[in-house]
Amino acid sequence: MKRKLWLWGGGGIVLLLLSVLVSLGIGAVSVPVPHIAGIVVSHIPGLGEHIAKTWPEQSEQIIWRVRLPRVVLGMLIGAALSMAGAAFQGILRNPLADPYTLGVSSGASVGAAFLIYFGLQFSFFGEWTLPVVAFLTALAALAVVLRMAQVDGKWQMETLILSGTVMQAFLGAVVAFFIAMSKNVINDIVYWLMGSLALRGWAYPGLIAPYVGLGFIVLLANAKALNLFVLGERQAAHLGVNVERTKLVVLVTGAMLTGASVSVAGIVGFVGLIVPHLVRLLSGPDYRLLIPLSALGGAVYVLIADTIARTLLSPTEIPIGVVTAFLGAPFFMMLLRKHKRSLGR
Repeated sequence: MKRKLWLWGGGGIVLLLLSVLVSLGIGAVSVPVPHIAGIVVSHIPGLGEHIAKTWPEQSEQIIWRVRLPRVVLGMLIGAALSMAGAAFQGILRNPLADPYTLGVSSGASVGAAFLIYFGLQFSFFGEWTLPVVAFLTALAALAVVLRMAQVDGKWQMETLILSGTVMQAFLGAVVAFFIAMSKNVINDIVYWLMGSLALRGWAYPGLIAPYVGLGFIVLLANAKALNLFVLGERQAAHLGVNVERTKLVVLVTGAMLTGASVSVAGIVGFVGLIVPHLVRLLSGPDYRLLIPLSALGGAVYVLIADTIARTLLSPTEIPIGVVTAFLGAPFFMMLLRKHKRSLGR
């Protein structure tokens, strides 16, 4: 396992660094790699005073205030959604599960659409009003789904997926109602639903980073239990796993990661579906590898998608959710076809 971790983890880190350099360097104004390195190092305490400034002030403003916060936020969102997808696929034992299976994204969308419709985006906590409310409504949606899926004090996986689907459809209809009724803010709601990392300063990565760090620790601590879930809940229980506790912890952690991501960037679909599958094909199904490598792969995937979104039709920016959907939909259809073949249909 350690050999695979060093091999694929090292390769993932190299790919991530290359993606970061490309994303920081290209755009309406190109910035050479030496300038990028100098700007970043110059802001590191203890090192900055030893760096001679050889780059224009404009380049520093572009890298440090615009592109780098966006890059860091994209990596955190990709890591969060990918880890959540891996966790949901493991706990639900469903290869087509993703972070939106349990209605979490729709819950966040309802909170955001409500605030935008009534013009309350900055009413309670300033610029944090929308992220905080979207996060809270996402967790509320999960609580309702878990309550609906409970049978005799236990969660049945089939009932849980069905409850999540019902909640997703209902809350999606609520969001559609807000869109249909709005006139002046319809573009704001729709654009948020399509996902975007534009105009996100350093405060946004700071907001989501604790959730990503906590989620990583919790899921990695439950990796061995997730490995045993492949055998089935009864077999996992016989091998010493507290099945109900593990399901609750993993589901809440996945929902927390999804809700935090959606609350700051809107809907960025297919990340949690595609990346864990690709990682599983490369490194195998061991969740002790799958969790950290999915975090790396998700960071790379969202970073590449965001770079495409802001440069493909420059100066017009494509919502990142549109790019991930274009990339993810064919992959989803391929997975569905493969799953049907495995069932002999």
